[in-house]
Amino acid sequence: MKNLISLIAALIATTALGASAATSSGGPTTKQVADPLFETVSALDSAVFGAFNNCSSPEQLQKHAGYFAPDIEFYHDTGGVTWSRQEMLANTEKYVCGNFRRELVPGTFKVFPVKDFGAIAQGSHRFCQFANGKCEGVADFAIVWSNQNGNWQITRVLSYGHRPNN
Repeated sequence: MKNLISLIAALIATTALGASAATSSGGPTTKQVADPLFETVSALDSAVFGAFNNCSSPEQLQKHAGYFAPDIEFYHDTGGVTWSRQEMLANTEKYVCGNFRRELVPGTFKVFPVKDFGAIAQGSHRFCQFANGKCEGVADFAIVWSNQNGNWQITRVLSYGHRPNN
């Protein structure tokens, strides 16, 4: 019994040290590891896509726009490249608003710090039609967030690996 307790204590200590090392070494942070950067970027992701999901309202579309740098680069594997916030918003309004919403796939969201710049968010998301509620598509993403004096903005987006949601 004493050996079992010692083994469990050693496993817990090793796991805690490994999690701490992953965070301090610049590795990804996930929800399981309490980390202010993860919490900040996760909240930003929720906010930007909360506005995206309600962009049929002009106020929400403008709120969504505010998260993106004017010179945003948006790389979409099936849609091509968008080179400005204005062009990206026109595409969002035309193809997204009132048609579908984005849902983050649980357990896929990771955050990587970028020294003296901000962070990279990575994960998978699915897209669900408003008309029938079906979530037919899924894709992977990487979003580059710039943090300038506490002002977070998206500067680059990669949306790729679009496929049916099986």
